Amino acid sequence: MLEDLKVVEDDKDLFKANPTVIRIIGCGGGGSNSVKRMIQSGVTGVQFYVLNTDLQALYNSPSPNKISIGQNITGGLGAGGNPEVGKAAAEEDSEKIKEIVTGANMVILTAGMGGGTGTGSVPIVAKLAKEAGCLTVAVVTTPFAFEREVRMENALAGIKKLRENVDSLIIIPNEQVYHLDDRKPRNMKEAYLVADEVVCQGVTGITELITKETVPNLDFADVTTIMKDQGDAILGVGYGEGENRAVDAAIAAISNPLLADSKIDGATKILINIESGSDDFSITPEELRDISRTITASASKHLELIYGSLENPDIASDRLRVTVIATGFKNVLDEDDIDSPVQSKDDDSDVVGFSEFSHVLGGSSSGSSVFGNFQKQEEKPAEKEYIPASIKEIFGRSKEETEEEVAEPEVEEKTVKKTVQIPEGYKIRKNDLNTPTYLRNLTREINLVDDDED
Repeated sequence: MLEDLKVVEDDKDLFKANPTVIRIIGCGGGGSNSVKRMIQSGVTGVQFYVLNTDLQALYNSPSPNKISIGQNITGGLGAGGNPEVGKAAAEEDSEKIKEIVTGANMVILTAGMGGGTGTGSVPIVAKLAKEAGCLTVAVVTTPFAFEREVRMENALAGIKKLRENVDSLIIIPNEQVYHLDDRKPRNMKEAYLVADEVVCQGVTGITELITKETVPNLDFADVTTIMKDQGDAILGVGYGEGENRAVDAAIAAISNPLLADSKIDGATKILINIESGSDDFSITPEELRDISRTITASASKHLELIYGSLENPDIASDRLRVTVIATGFKNVLDEDDIDSPVQSKDDDSDVVGFSEFSHVLGGSSSGSSVFGNFQKQEEKPAEKEYIPASIKEIFGRSKEETEEEVAEPEVEEKTVKKTVQIPEGYKIRKNDLNTPTYLRNLTREINLVDDDED
């Protein structure tokens, strides 16, 4: 099979040391940008492909292998944000896609979900890769919050189809890049670059364990054990430096903001890639033990753990980078569990949403059982309650409605009556601790000099 394989010229030497064929395919504009970032980062030992309906985007891509799809449908333009167009384009050129995936041991797909070409084509490419017998992994992103509901709905629908055709699926919410302390973007250009960098780290965290020399030595079979037929996977990346770099990096990886609400709790399979600087600062057995204990503390008791450590000259000498990929969860994540900045659902009927709470606060009825009993007991006409103007503004009350509301109630000044009677002939000694406190307090003054000494 290898002699029939058409490979990139620069990667021919790969087969002398590593027979595993890994092809990374960027689908659509977002996937192509992720591939561009990997090429710029110097990722080696893999073959890059980009697939698009947009001929101009293909022309500008640095990928050595460019595949145009759906030219009869789009005329060389994009899919116009319509996933159905992207799907039809991939189906039109399915034979081209089959040629790409045939002969590969592993296919890694990248795409920005929510648009047209990537969202529609990536499930088709994944299906063809699986049918060709490839270990098929997808690393995809979801839209930013400002991209709103329609794009997120398209993304979720595309992810649902993609999940059916991959061995492992890693989902990275773009919105979470704003919560990265060490790489918080200052503008939208940086936000997209950071998202591409995260995808790059996730992909290389897998491929480097196959294509580079690790301790202990790992190969494609080890990665297959962790990622074959596993469904949803979780990616975490963390850095550490100094004396406690191992624990710090491990904690950062499993508490990474990119995990959103996902956790590695209950994972039955975990892959760990540990990268360090020069030989003088390579990882020690004690550090490896600390990383393993920290990451696996909440995993399944029947955990299957595979790890590899390697040197990376791009990392500062005293730093560590830990990449964690967790799979094998008992309950597969549903598309509604993906961190969506636009939509969220709460299955707890006893939890009142913000909109419902606003209606109740404004005097309207609520369908929630939380307020059910309260409303049934209201037999008398409810008195108008005072609602601060600031709250009304949030709930959209008009100025006229605000003026008609009952004015803010004045606080009634209450006088405290002295109900304590002093026993007849009793002399209060203000500083005598034997005098009862309630009697001494009637003087309402502090005198540090005893009356007998005046």
